[in-house]
Amino acid sequence: QVQLVESGGGLVQAGGSLRLSCAASGSIFSINSMGWYRPAPGKQRELVAGITSGGHTNYADSVKGRFTISRDNAKNMVYLQMNSLKPEDTAVYYCNAEDSWYNDYWGQGTQVTVSS
Repeated sequence: QVQLVESGGGLVQAGGSLRLSCAASGSIFSINSMGWYRPAPGKQRELVAGITSGGHTNYADSVKGRFTISRDNAKNMVYLQMNSLKPEDTAVYYCNAEDSWYNDYWGQGTQVTVSS
């Protein structure tokens, strides 16, 4: 089992920045990829940014060039640096981890609100 706890959400004006953090605990040795998700129309959640254990990253087209995902394996942390925020980025952001057996784990979510 893996437990994930997010932090760093809040209220920011359009054009501002926020940094989300996700702390992983439990069976962290089994974690392969990690990522950040948010709800999307017609989907339960969409991938915002993902990072593999080897450091390979991928991003949703809507956030490329504005968001950066990073991972500190020594601290069991994953981060999402969000710059040039837009009102349409407003959402609850969820941290996700996938283990070696393709089990998915989710945090409780952190609210990001971008005012225009």
